[in-house]
Amino acid sequence: MPLGFGRSVFSTAAVGGVGAATYSVDYLIVAGGASGGAWVGGGGGAGGLRNSYNNEGTGGGGSTESALTFSSGTVYTITVGAGGAAATAEGGTPTGGNFGNDGSDSSVSGSGITTITSVGGGGGGYNYLYDSGTYTYTKGRDGGSGGGNSRTSSAQAGGAGAGTANQGFAGGPGPGGGTYGGGGGGAGEAGNTDGLDGTGGYGGDGKGLTITGSSESFAGGGAGCTSSNTGPNYRGGDGGGGAGGGTNKTTSGSANRGGGGGGQREGGHTGDLSGAGGSGVVILRMATANYSGTTSGSPTVTTSGSDTIVKFTGSGTYTA
Repeated sequence: MPLGFGRSVFSTAAVGGVGAATYSVDYLIVAGGASGGAWVGGGGGAGGLRNSYNNEGTGGGGSTESALTFSSGTVYTITVGAGGAAATAEGGTPTGGNFGNDGSDSSVSGSGITTITSVGGGGGGYNYLYDSGTYTYTKGRDGGSGGGNSRTSSAQAGGAGAGTANQGFAGGPGPGGGTYGGGGGGAGEAGNTDGLDGTGGYGGDGKGLTITGSSESFAGGGAGCTSSNTGPNYRGGDGGGGAGGGTNKTTSGSANRGGGGGGQREGGHTGDLSGAGGSGVVILRMATANYSGTTSGSPTVTTSGSDTIVKFTGSGTYTA
């Protein structure tokens, strides 16, 4: 069986079986994605992604992280971050929208290990119109992956990803002219300024990983809004990113993939919503010989070869 990066062949897991004093556990930790901005909204940034399995790298272009060492009898707390709630445009004059709501962090913690935390995605930017007729266009928020910008007077960079922690990429710039939003950043690439036809920046792609036993993508950024209220959807990034569009055409990021939500185009109408962010996920993978079978929170448990995979779609615990 291929060993995850950092899994030592000298671990007691190699000979100990159930009840071994310590053993190696690989992980994938994806935070909740952010929602897109409302009114000329940028796409929401994907949740931060950290991975230790199979030398496949981690979010933001980082190297694969080291596996954790669990101690028998210790209870480890699994926290799965929620996606950011959809943002609402405001009616009246002055009028405008709101930033997308950031996603929540996901983590694994417990005695004897350093807590591993993935940071929630950054909300998409939005547009605001003052009484004087002056427009303000905001930058996407920083996060695990950064939110995409609203329209800007110049194509400035979107919200930053947690690059120093290797979790995700920045959001896309606004177009510097057209009335549409940049895409939210993903775990695998930055958000884009434009779609294929020059409107609605695509969300950055997530990252494909095999910790579940097959290749799956996680943490795609949400797409920016289109330049027309009746415009079609523009795709979010692979790995659960929501589509951006015109009025009522945005979609949310995928649940348990940490995808960012799409940006909303329309403004001035209370109740116009951006796409919500998708919730995160925490996956643990260990030798079946070491799996204790003691969990809370009802994770899904499967096997692949000689390994057991424990997938938490909500918060819970694992007792080693």
